[in-house]
This record gives sequence, C-alpha cells and structure tokens, in this order.
Amino acid sequence: MQAYVLTRYGDASAMELRDVPEPTAGDGEVLIAVRAAGLNPVDYKVRQGKLRLVTRLDLPRVAGSELSGVVEGVGGGVSRLRAGDRVFARVDKKKLGAYAACVVVQEALVAKMPESLDFTDAAGLPLAGLTALQALRDELGVTAGDRVFISGGAGGVGTLAIQLAVWMGAEVATTASPRGEELVRSLGATTVIDYQNQKFKDVLSSYDAALDLTGGQDLRDVFTILKRGAKTVTIAGVPEPATAADLGAGSLVAAVLWVASAKIRHQARRSGVGYRYLFMRPSAEDLGLLAGLVDKGELKPVTDRVFPFRQIADAFAYLEQGHAKGKVVVQM
Repeated sequence: MQAYVLTRYGDASAMELRDVPEPTAGDGEVLIAVRAAGLNPVDYKVRQGKLRLVTRLDLPRVAGSELSGVVEGVGGGVSRLRAGDRVFARVDKKKLGAYAACVVVQEALVAKMPESLDFTDAAGLPLAGLTALQALRDELGVTAGDRVFISGGAGGVGTLAIQLAVWMGAEVATTASPRGEELVRSLGATTVIDYQNQKFKDVLSSYDAALDLTGGQDLRDVFTILKRGAKTVTIAGVPEPATAADLGAGSLVAAVLWVASAKIRHQARRSGVGYRYLFMRPSAEDLGLLAGLVDKGELKPVTDRVFPFRQIADAFAYLEQGHAKGKVVVQM
C-alpha cells in the first residue's frame, strides 16, 4: 500500500511517498481503510525534530496523526466497533500512521464519526477538536459567563475552540486577519482584534482565561490581559515540567523542561497568572462527545482546502505558509 513516510528528521524532503506492507489488527486493535487524513503543525514539527525530547520515534515510520475511514477488520477483544463502521481517530502519538491507505489503531482511540459529516470534514476534527476541548474544559475549566481570549481564532484549533467556548457559555475574544474576521464572528467570537493593525493587549483586559495558539510575543502579551489568578494554556509556547508527566517521560525530561520553560513561567508568575502547556490526549470518549455536538449542529468543522493524497507534499507546503483558515486535509 502507499504511505507518506517520515524517513529522517529535517526539511520537507525528509518525508516521501513509499510502498509499505499493509498492517494487520492485533488484540484490541481495528484495521481502518483511510478515506481522508488531516494535516497539523505538530506533524511538521515532528518532522523537524522539535519534539524528539518528548516523543522519540524509530524511523522510517508512516507519518500522520488523524484520520477518517471505514473499519476493515478487528482484532481479538474488540467489542465496540465492527467492519463497515465509519470512524475517525487521533492515532497513538508514538505510533502515528494516518498517512496511508490503511492503518491499525487501538479501539480505545477510535470513535464513530459524526453522521452528518463527509470523510474530509471528519478527518480534520480529531486532533484540533480534542485539543480545544481538553484545553477549555480540563485545563481552563471554562464555565458560563467567563470571558475567554483565544489567539489565532481562524486556524484549525481556533475555529473549533471558539465554538466550544461559546457552547460552554463563555464570551470569546480572538485575533484574526481582516480575511478571517467574518469567519471567526460567524463561529461566535464577539470581539475580534485585527492583529495586523492592532495589539490585543492594548484593547483587552481582565479576562478569565486564555488559550494561546500562536506563541511568541502573543503568549507574553496574553499574561497582561488576564485577571490575577487566571490561567493561560498554550500549544505554541514552551513545554513545562508537568508536560513530562503527561507524556509518561522521566525525571530527566522534566528537569530539562523546567530549565527550558523557566523564563516564560517566571513571566507568568510575575503577572500573577498560571501557565500550562497542553499535549492533548487521544480519547474515543471525547471524540464521541465532539461527534454528538456536530450532529446537533453545535459544532462545525472548518476545512480550508482538500488535496489528493498524491499531492500531500504540496498540502504540507501550503499548511506551513500559516495562512489556512481551518484545516488542511488530504483525501485518499
């Protein structure tokens, strides 16, 4: 079967289309015929080697973090899914494998995809949706009446985070370009800052929580707009020591992250706010919640562009430009 394989760490040439053996489902696993797969910044960060400290991979390896498809077969002990089910999944971070004609995934990570979606829209939902849900619900504890700031609201995670925050009863402010303003307002953002012409720190204040999706100066500025005692969760900043526990890493990794994140944690403390880096966790249960929201019309995936699988290198080049509004997906 054909697959997009990470051969080494490096630039775009480190990934290539290859023929690889088709996998077989073992105990507790399902074999999925992939219909579409989502592209994410984490995928090219893995390729660049930026996550080697926390996620070590044996290379070469089929790349890819999320997918939609049809169950082709099941291994022993699988009871929730059967052949023919339309499913979606965020695959195991240490195994990857979504960019292929077929993939084997643990049943605990796979859920039936929303009935109202086609495969391309469903493929872009797992990673971004789980990230947004777990950041807002589990880390920030967003409740009705909260004022939440989400940077980079027109991106893959941002478009879903805005909708989920609104579903939780929050009032949302975000940043977007003039081209993305209409989109984020349609998703429920009530305050939109044009980041090309204005700094959000000059406009916003006394927010209850923040989800940082852009990092850099934006992350440092986020601390200044929050109430004292509020919390920032980032997916674009520097991982902190608690991240090691999230990934099951040892004390050495925790110590390295303590040093690496010392400056940003100090800046957060000086502003009187909390700081947390989030590595989302794959979860069939949470995917089921997201699927239910989609089918109820309370959550709408936003797909920017769909490329044929043979053009996946072009899809990554487009994604890495950083201008996509919503998700970039490849279709098998």
